[in-house]
Amino acid sequence: MARYLLQIKYDGLAFHGSQLQGDIPTVQLAINKALSTLLRTPVESYGASRTDEGVHALCNCYHFDTEQELTTNFVYKLNAILPYEVSIAKMYLAKDPEFNCRFAAISRQYRYRIYFDKDPFKHNRALYHPYKMDKEVLNETAAILKEYDNFESFSKRNTQSYTFICQLMDSHWEDHKDELHYVVRGNRFLRGMVRGLVGTQLNVARGRLTVDDFRKVIEARDCTLADFSVAGHGLYLEDIEYPADDLIEIKD
Repeated sequence: MARYLLQIKYDGLAFHGSQLQGDIPTVQLAINKALSTLLRTPVESYGASRTDEGVHALCNCYHFDTEQELTTNFVYKLNAILPYEVSIAKMYLAKDPEFNCRFAAISRQYRYRIYFDKDPFKHNRALYHPYKMDKEVLNETAAILKEYDNFESFSKRNTQSYTFICQLMDSHWEDHKDELHYVVRGNRFLRGMVRGLVGTQLNVARGRLTVDDFRKVIEARDCTLADFSVAGHGLYLEDIEYPADDLIEIKD
């Protein structure tokens, strides 16, 4: 039995989140159905990162097991029967048959996109936010986040997490002409965490909170103080990193 990993991308608006929820259309359900059809036996996949409804992915990963030896032609066939809103970018063979795409990940990177001038071509692809903001303050709040490792204030309730400790390797804002992006990389993320980080920072940039207030929100470890209200469609899971020797890419 071999374990394979699929690197995929998807339009989050087409699904009710990534994780399996019975017969409700989710990314994982679409992948399971496609795999089972091609391999002609029931197949279950396991995801590396859970994304909420509306959240997009440029790189999420799922592993699955099969006794069949797979080639790049399998990726072509899989893409042919998957819904248009999800596609397989790459496929890997795990060297260790016990490899777990969730727990083996070294880091994950998210990007949140904001635009300021009404644009129908950005609708549901980024957050329309036509307000004046202090970008220097945003740079300050992003840097402050790297000083902390307990992010309980930015975790939604009813989480299954056993700890609120996360290590952030990067946290910064980027100018992209008519857009502003928040980029954050960490070893793990809590439920709703990135949207909470973005929404609360935007409140500081608009003068609703001070920088000192922002620190108090972090240190209070109280999710009622954070702002999770920013839309999911502005958020992208864009990278998951694994140890270099764990996977062998299946390619021509």
